[in-house]
Formats: sequence, structure tokens, C-alpha cells
Amino acid sequence: MEKDLDLLDIKLLRLLDQLYTTRSVTRSAEVLGQSQPTVSIWLARLRKQLGDPLFVRTAGGMLPTPRTDALIATVREVLSGLQRLAQSEAAFDPSTAQRRFRICMTDASHITLLPRLLSHVRAVAPGVALEAGRIDAGLAHALQAGEADLAVGFLPWLDAGFYQQTLYGQDWICLANARHPRVGGALGADWNLAIYQAEAHIAISSGTGYQLLDGALVSQNISRRVLLELPGFLGLSAILSSTDLIATLPRHIGETLARAAGLQVLPCPLVIPGFSVKQHWHARYHHDPASRWLRGVCAELFMKSDSNPL
Repeated sequence: MEKDLDLLDIKLLRLLDQLYTTRSVTRSAEVLGQSQPTVSIWLARLRKQLGDPLFVRTAGGMLPTPRTDALIATVREVLSGLQRLAQSEAAFDPSTAQRRFRICMTDASHITLLPRLLSHVRAVAPGVALEAGRIDAGLAHALQAGEADLAVGFLPWLDAGFYQQTLYGQDWICLANARHPRVGGALGADWNLAIYQAEAHIAISSGTGYQLLDGALVSQNISRRVLLELPGFLGLSAILSSTDLIATLPRHIGETLARAAGLQVLPCPLVIPGFSVKQHWHARYHHDPASRWLRGVCAELFMKSDSNPL
């Protein structure tokens, strides 16, 4: 009997429910969208598996046996549970959702991406809260365990088990005080590699993108005189505005800081490999409606038109 129970499937349970309701093989077939011979075959299979006639044909229709009377409440409970299970993957409704999303990102993204993302989420999903998490050695585990919903950045070491989508590409620029005594001119016309090497610099030591900068300096045998090293972008624009130091940084964060602090943007005089900022998520949550909504929002806000779709 245990083996037979393993063979029960939802269509047989639905048949038992319909026969109990309609007392008719013909009407049950119509409700289930099956032919009458097919329903008769299903009923024969169900009788064999449960070891009972289940229904007896009479002038008044198909009457249930005591065994069916005893089973019907359990059958309907199982069908109801299966229906609830199917509905658990219903589309995520941001307008009514009460949910907190944790997005791991660099401090550069706190400045460039987070304000716009927060503004959009507040407008369309008033019950949704955001938390900015760190990108560190525990990132892969956090995404896999559901402790973080998304990671945004240049993260080439996230590979097996993770999906990724390019949001935008990055190249490199330099920032300087708008009143820098030795750097300026129309569009940085007085700016070149010799001046770059002669000036004093601020180095940002965080972020995987800066490995590209350091590698380019070494490979091209270019030296910088670094007078200040910062772990992130906090305070960078204020320091540049009050000194004659130079900073080399990715374009997105550089142009954002320049607009906010009135700094001048200069072309980068050395060749540094570009990179792509991507959003990353674990395969476990690829089909999760809430995760899909969040990824869709990030793609809508930040993805360039030539990037791959979700």
C-alpha cells in the first residue's frame, strides 16, 4: 500500500474530489477537461491504488463508499495545500510589500547608486526598506544563505553558483581642485603624464578596481608621489577642494564627486584597463519574485541600453 500511495498524483485526487461533488463521471470529465474514457481509466487506477471501489453506480449517480467519506476531508486538505504552495510564487507586489533588502556595495556606490535607488524604492514601494551591506570575504556565503539579496560592484571572484548582469562600464579619470595652481586650461589642455607624475596624489586603497590602477602603474613603470592614502571616498572631495593633490578614480564616482564639490575633471594620462560594474545574485534566488523585482529596479535605473537583459 505504501508503494501505491507513492503513485498518487494530483489529477487523481482532483478526480476523487469532483466525483464526490458531482456524483457523475461525465460532469467530472467536463470540469477536468478530459474525455469520459480517460476519467474512467483514472478512476480504475485510483480504486486499485486505494484498494476500495470508492464510488458505486446507482440510479441517483455515483455514490461514495464509507472509505471515500472518510478520505474526502484529507483529500481536500491536500488539494488546498497544493494550491497555497503554487500561489506562494505569486508576483511580488512592491506597493504592498513589507520587506527589507540587503544590498552589498562599495562606499562609491553609496554615493553614486544608493540615493537614486532609495528615491525610486520610496516612490513605488513605501513598505520596503534597504540596508547597505559590505563587500568582504563573507559575501559569497551571505548571498547563498539569503543574508544578502544582491551585490553590486566589480567582483570578478564571484563565479560558480552566481548569476551576474552588467549595469555599466567604467573607465578612469583624474580629479583636482578647480583652482589648482599648476593644472587647468580648457578641457585640461595643460595636463599630461609628465605633470601627472610631478604632482602629489591621494590614493584610495579600497575596492577591487584599484588593483587595475596599481597594476597599470607597475606595468608602465609610472611612479606617483602619494601624500595621502584613504580607505574609501569619505572626505575625498573636501580634501581635493582644499589642497593641490590629484586623485585617480573610476569615472562614475569621480564625475559624481566633481559635480557635488565643484572639482575639475581631467582625462587620465595613463592607460588603465576598464571594468564593468555588475549586479550579482545566487542561483538559489534566481526565480524568487522579490529578488527578480529588485534586480529589475537596478537594471531599469542603472543599466546601459546595450547591456544584456535580465
